[in-house]
Amino acid sequence: MIRSDILKDIAPVISDQLVICNIGLPSQELHMIDDQPSTFYMLGTMGLSSSIGLGLALAQDKKVIAIDGDGSVLTNFGTLPTIANNVADNFILLIVDNGSYGSTGDQPTYAGKKTSLTKVAIACGCENVVECSAEDTKAELEKALAGNQMTIIVSKCESGNIPVPVITLDPVVIRHRFMETVAS
Repeated sequence: MIRSDILKDIAPVISDQLVICNIGLPSQELHMIDDQPSTFYMLGTMGLSSSIGLGLALAQDKKVIAIDGDGSVLTNFGTLPTIANNVADNFILLIVDNGSYGSTGDQPTYAGKKTSLTKVAIACGCENVVECSAEDTKAELEKALAGNQMTIIVSKCESGNIPVPVITLDPVVIRHRFMETVAS
């Protein structure tokens, strides 16, 4: 399975949740698979999906799922200790770890080499960290949504991309409809 397969698999599970989706192809894929006003598609700012998701979870009571990639988490490495030290039990971070910078040409990341984001998250103090195969991601996400504990899921998958159109929604529209969903 590749990232887009995971997103297809979890789309029914996250369709009514607040979702912050990683920059580039992950946002484009999720938008193409199941566009929802409850999803904030990142169109810039690599590495900040997890940080924005945590901030949103701390600011209100609804569950928040941040979908991030291994490359983005490595770009904003400070996010894992920040998450560990600012626990929000309504926050789920799903790291799709394909061992590559998928949006820029599948260059390998250190997570595809020696660095384990699961071990790094645990070392940072994150208490509920689950590593799973791509095929088990949906079940782990459902378990996290049913629970009341901040969860980091590291989903290991193959590298690869599918052809996707760009998101034609204006960023102001994306923000507006997402904020309306948060407020409702």
